[in-house]
Amino acid sequence: MIAAAAENNALGANNDLLWHLPDDFKRFKQITSGHKIIMGRKTFESFPKPLPNRTHIIITRDKNYTVSHSTCIVIHSLEEAIDLVRNEAVSFIIGGGEIYKQGAKFANKIELTRVHASFENADTFFPEIDESEWQLENEQYHPKDERHKYDFTYLTYVKKQRK
Repeated sequence: MIAAAAENNALGANNDLLWHLPDDFKRFKQITSGHKIIMGRKTFESFPKPLPNRTHIIITRDKNYTVSHSTCIVIHSLEEAIDLVRNEAVSFIIGGGEIYKQGAKFANKIELTRVHASFENADTFFPEIDESEWQLENEQYHPKDERHKYDFTYLTYVKKQRK
């Protein structure tokens, strides 16, 4: 899973992000390029156009929903999406809130950008990370600057091995 979430786990409001962090966008592009990305319909529709160099797997309950773009596959459950990426070395769940919640049990890694602010106007949230299941493997702090209104930290979690 890859996400950017505030201190209160806010992801967005009205199908839009609550912040603009160019370095985080650059990191997202670098990490996900060349891979399959799994998302809900609303997340897909928040993009102006499909993201380049990625296969989009779009989950919707709407059996009549179609996207006429060669890099997009429309399916109707997260389980179907997981089946489509089962043989991939790497793939990413990219949102939104409900897809992250359902996807946590399938994920083995979380690339989380923790935005150091809270947003009370949010309507979509990232699930709590259960530290009994996830081990923080790496963190890298990025202070706010002229291009970034908020401080943020890149956090990499890996799922702990069951004993």
